[in-house]
Amino acid sequence: MSTVEARTCLVTGAGRGIGRAVARRLSEQGHRVALTARSVDQLTEVAGELPGPPLVVAADLTSADGVERVFHTVEQQWGPVEVLVASAGAGTSAPLMHTTDEEWQRMLELNLTAPFRCLRRAVPGMVDRGWGRIVVVASVAAKRGERYVSAYTASKHGVLGLVRATASELARSGVTANAVCPGYVDTPMTKGTVATISERTGRSEEEAMQVLQAAQPIGRLVTPEEVADAVSFCLSNPAVTGQGINVDGGAVQS
Repeated sequence: MSTVEARTCLVTGAGRGIGRAVARRLSEQGHRVALTARSVDQLTEVAGELPGPPLVVAADLTSADGVERVFHTVEQQWGPVEVLVASAGAGTSAPLMHTTDEEWQRMLELNLTAPFRCLRRAVPGMVDRGWGRIVVVASVAAKRGERYVSAYTASKHGVLGLVRATASELARSGVTANAVCPGYVDTPMTKGTVATISERTGRSEEEAMQVLQAAQPIGRLVTPEEVADAVSFCLSNPAVTGQGINVDGGAVQS
């Protein structure tokens, strides 16, 4: 995409899975891509895959200081963040009555509070420049209730609400905010889900994987690259804002 203006991008959760695929896509499109996650080793590996300039900033985004340090580092090296893709997230599974306060709080901190802090930090510079793109990787669990993942589902409903409120507030500023809502994606997180299902049900991991694949009408897992396609669309179309774009093989039609 040589005709596209190079932008300064920040991708959270960039060490693996969806974040990794998004970072590659943005770099291939000619953008500068700052990578953040907890693991320096994973980020360094991803940085080595990028065709364009990377910037590695390892941090724990559940810490307000960590968020500030990431943005400050990017600004010192490259200037204000113009594209924020908040991909960091995690899941936990337990029946509601067995969900502990600690599990509940962990889901909210990582899946909702950390994106909120990133958006709050990124928005002033974007508004000042009259241009910005925010994409949060949510989940189809932001659109419907799911059994045994009450804390995860609540956090993802919350982050979709955050995106919609942000989009409404910034609609005339030149800044867009959208969420991408994947179903089951071929990522380490899904492999963890498969292992949990196998452990709790006695099914083999192959059988557990087939259950997840069958939950999507296309009969397979979504690829990280397909999610990256949706993120890229959100960046290119200024009329698309406040949306939760499903990338789930037709499981949730909305």
